[in-house]
Amino acid sequence: MTEVAIIGAGPAGLFAAKELADKSDFSIKIIEKGKPISERNCPVAETGECIKCEPCDVMHGVGGAGGMSDGTLNLRHDIGGDLTKFVEKEEAEEIVKDIDSVFQKHGAPKKLYGKNTSETDKLARKAAAADVKFIPIKQRHMGSENLPKIISSFRKELESKGVEFQLNTTVSEICKNGIIVNGKKIESDYVLAAPGRAGATWLARQAEKLELKTSHGAIDVGVRVEVPSIVMDPVIEVSRDPKFHIRSKTFDDFVRTFCTNHEGFVVEERYEEYVGVNGHSLRSEKSENANFAFLSRVSLTKPVTNTTAYGESIGYLATTIGGGKPVVQRLGDLQRGQRSTSGRIERSHVNPTLRSVTPGDISMALPGRIVTNLQEGLDQLDQVIPGVASSSTLLYAPEVKLYATKIKVDQKMETDIKNLFVAGDGAGLSRDIVNASGTGILSARGIIEKERD
Repeated sequence: MTEVAIIGAGPAGLFAAKELADKSDFSIKIIEKGKPISERNCPVAETGECIKCEPCDVMHGVGGAGGMSDGTLNLRHDIGGDLTKFVEKEEAEEIVKDIDSVFQKHGAPKKLYGKNTSETDKLARKAAAADVKFIPIKQRHMGSENLPKIISSFRKELESKGVEFQLNTTVSEICKNGIIVNGKKIESDYVLAAPGRAGATWLARQAEKLELKTSHGAIDVGVRVEVPSIVMDPVIEVSRDPKFHIRSKTFDDFVRTFCTNHEGFVVEERYEEYVGVNGHSLRSEKSENANFAFLSRVSLTKPVTNTTAYGESIGYLATTIGGGKPVVQRLGDLQRGQRSTSGRIERSHVNPTLRSVTPGDISMALPGRIVTNLQEGLDQLDQVIPGVASSSTLLYAPEVKLYATKIKVDQKMETDIKNLFVAGDGAGLSRDIVNASGTGILSARGIIEKERD
């Protein structure tokens, strides 16, 4: 029997396994270094309720970072990646529909955001008048506390179809015709590496060892913006996670909004070398604020092209300035060239949802060019969403989005190494749940097609 080893149980790995199980009789094994929910002392496993553990180690198991986060599905093939780089637009759109239907089958809410075209057009016109581009997207919000149940249901379906999950197991090395686990080589006809963002650095090292062709992509560096939820209400009614694209006035750099959490919470994220911020929103628990990432795109050219190292150095500097915690600053303080203090934060009209922070000066933590881009971008965005650039607006730093080293693949998602396929965020082929899932499906189809040939 043909054997397929899938590294990683994130969206890419799960949807690849489903495609293989549905359309072949292969032996399929998913190897995941994280533990199952039931072994991670997560109350969701017993009660179905999330108590917002911080940090929540549910994020590091089956479902991956994307499958255990806010859970917003951007139902477009060209947001968070672009599936049309591998298939025609019609097929890409059909893949997105299939992904959405799978999540709904396993418990995703039926409510769909972004359907009102007249309101969407109105917001797009308002944005255009401010020289801002609004990207309309149909979206489905699953909610952080619902995701464990959705992913657990998905896993049970795969197991019923014969997919084997080997959890709490680390793959140390990829080799030709197999993988190394616990010092032992496990041979497999096909290997699909989909380790997600958490495994991106590891996969990059494997690619270097195997002499695969790779390239460094751009990264996004910026802040998490927090405002009263009432400021975002009019926009949220049109788009739950609005995407605005801006060109900064001084440097003509690309700035964008990302991951809006209406009535949500700013949360801390810890990486190996630095601490950063992100946002969560729950369907059952609400705050009085809204938060979103506001990011400046950074690309590097020869002779220095390692954007990942550059982004990590920014994160490390910001962590140093924050004394091991994220830095928070009022926008008004930044504009006046003064650091925020605890007293100034307390006098703000925005009550911070992340309390483990260091009031300070983000201009000491982020490069000057990026700070200029963010200030100018917020001024433009304020013309579309009045109030986002108020003096009391809170800025948390750093928010660094490192996109994995991109591994070269063919149209079947196969690398230069025979029978080694890659998919998802860890391979630099996607940046969100839907596109990661889509590349997983395409890699599975590539394996099936190759085996038939």
